[in-house]
Amino acid sequence: MPTSEIRVGLVGYGPAGSFFHAPLIAATPGLRLAAVVTRDPAKADLVRQAHPGAEVVGSASDLWSRSDLVVIASPNSTHVPLAQEAIKQGLPVVVDKPLTGTAAQGRELVRLADDHGVMLTVFQNRRWDGDFLTIRRLLPELGEVRRFESRFERWRPVPKGGWREMGGADDVAGVLYDLGSHLADQALQLFGPVTHVYAESDVRRAGVRADDDAFIALTHAGGTRSHLWMSAVAADLGPRFRVLGSAGAYVEWGLDLQEERLRAGARPGDDGWGTEPPERWGTFGAGDDVRTVATEPGAYQEFYAGVAAALLEGAPPPVAPGSAIETIAVLEAAAHSAATGQTVALTETLNEAPTGA
Repeated sequence: MPTSEIRVGLVGYGPAGSFFHAPLIAATPGLRLAAVVTRDPAKADLVRQAHPGAEVVGSASDLWSRSDLVVIASPNSTHVPLAQEAIKQGLPVVVDKPLTGTAAQGRELVRLADDHGVMLTVFQNRRWDGDFLTIRRLLPELGEVRRFESRFERWRPVPKGGWREMGGADDVAGVLYDLGSHLADQALQLFGPVTHVYAESDVRRAGVRADDDAFIALTHAGGTRSHLWMSAVAADLGPRFRVLGSAGAYVEWGLDLQEERLRAGARPGDDGWGTEPPERWGTFGAGDDVRTVATEPGAYQEFYAGVAAALLEGAPPPVAPGSAIETIAVLEAAAHSAATGQTVALTETLNEAPTGA
């Protein structure tokens, strides 16, 4: 591993690769976007325009000799085989969420990375959403959190097509895994292990194969209940967060602005990066005693800063892969619950399969 600059090879230049990974990598001291895999001529042109120093190659195998770190931002079904191949080449790997389709696959990847002595981490970027960081800051003031409500909703009555909407279970498609991997991860980070999972999942739009409307109810070991909504067909958007505690409640509307700004071409370090205007701030209080609270600055750049620190300084990875496996175990249980109508009891260890309850 080099001691000053890490060459990064990026697999995939769709929305995840082009709007999230590539610009965040380029903005991180110690990292250099060296090569991008895409076979799409139009995307190749976009890479050359946005990142003229990056080489465009046609296959992941072309990255191995050109990279010190591989980032996998290709469709979900490719995460496991590409990560396995990169790890076997002795390369550290960042995998876009969800890490895998099953917890068993995740455990195998972790074992493989351990056997080869390389870092494996997962791009759970919404741990650095400003509103999520605000909840972390407010937890002591909320008291005992009894109910955590979290929504990732959109109004897309006309399908966009593509594998996320048209894929099946083998494609790890649908909102349950796509958006649920964010919401379940945030709930686990805030309130810890889950004992029971109940879920509902539906296909609401004609011509769509994958679930586009889902709900998950989690019972945490500490007593908090998390209710998570993810939808592409919400004609009226609910609050992003509603956190009900014994001493007060926090309510916030609207998605973190970092994604919108990245799509518009903004970058970490630009004026106002990560900040939310006062009109978007949430409220905290109880009854009639409610005040507006400033939203913490969002900080997606911290993920790749953490990757650089892990590789150059020996720091822990920014997202421990074991925590991503816990999220996948919850989503697996949610898919089983939605299919059977049963509440699923999670076993004490991730080495055992969920059981119906």
